[in-house]
Amino acid sequence: MSAFSLEPAQLAWCAQLRTLAAEHLRPLAEKGEPGRVNRPLIAELGRQGLLGRLFTSGALELCLMRESLAYACTEAETALALQGLGAHPVHAYGTADQRDRWLPRVSDGSAVAAFALSEPGAGSDAAALSLAADPDGPSAWRLTGVKCWISNAPEADFYTVFARTTPGAGARGVTAFLVPADRPGLTGTGLDMLSPHPVGTLDFDAVPVTADDVLGETDRGFRVAMGTLNLFRPSVGAFAVGMARAALDATLAHTARRDAFGGKLRDLQTVSHQVAEMALRTEAARLMVYAAATAYDEGAPDVPKRSAMAKLLATETAQYVVDTAVQLHGARALRRGHLLEHLYREVRAPRVYEGASEIQRGIIAEELYADQEARTAVEAAP
Repeated sequence: MSAFSLEPAQLAWCAQLRTLAAEHLRPLAEKGEPGRVNRPLIAELGRQGLLGRLFTSGALELCLMRESLAYACTEAETALALQGLGAHPVHAYGTADQRDRWLPRVSDGSAVAAFALSEPGAGSDAAALSLAADPDGPSAWRLTGVKCWISNAPEADFYTVFARTTPGAGARGVTAFLVPADRPGLTGTGLDMLSPHPVGTLDFDAVPVTADDVLGETDRGFRVAMGTLNLFRPSVGAFAVGMARAALDATLAHTARRDAFGGKLRDLQTVSHQVAEMALRTEAARLMVYAAATAYDEGAPDVPKRSAMAKLLATETAQYVVDTAVQLHGARALRRGHLLEHLYREVRAPRVYEGASEIQRGIIAEELYADQEARTAVEAAP
């Protein structure tokens, strides 16, 4: 498999996913209540075997799933992605007991997962989080503080929670905990957000956790967070590529049939050139996403840089493509219920979550300078 093309079997599978999303998942999505977990949709993702593949697939396959679902049903894509984001730390870093308890339920869609990293004062600067894990006897803590902007909160069944076990230690003093939603002292409030899925705050009032709830190692939770984000960032780009391709195809169809100035819109050079630019940027983003995912699957050393590049280019590209599509469609594209009206609302958030575009640029620059310093050191060695 090349990072620049897909095998026939992969192409056929992507086509099947697009059909599944359009014919079976979109009707369930349309019945959902905005701002609430759509449990029937999640259950159907489980019945179709897609949630189980979150734990058996590599990064490239995850990207193909997210891109294909996003093309036809963004709600299904997001439901799948949030299950993966919240449960991947359990799969990758959890104990046998933790995995046995939760992963089968995530896979069949009967348990909803969430990834609780951001806080009111620690969004982009994740290492600055302050949710306190205060010692409460041997190998036990009490969590006190607030998490904010948490997808699927407050309706998830369990949360991967990152808390500070060593004050003043920055990224080195963070521990990841698996916290069931029914723990005493854990409450939540939904936020009125521009998203079809719930986003909320979580309030921790001396929530008890023990060593049995730790994911990975104590004080090494930042590794859990970054390992999860390095996997999912390219697939955020795939989500964006799926939306961009849907907007591009809608624009091709519209400009080919729309009468204007004695011909079709496509006959106007300014329009055809805009469509060409949309296609060019979408294809470039797709290739970078596939290349980053392939690098992850192959264990390449530059995964953080590639993941950041893929997310940055793809999400910024999707914003441009959807905006241009709206412009070429005119007022009809902004009518409630139009595909582009839906995409116009959906496309904005990926430029912010899992590391805003500015954070991705910072990661890229940091990795570039680290590479340059390493090369300089090698060249200067006797």
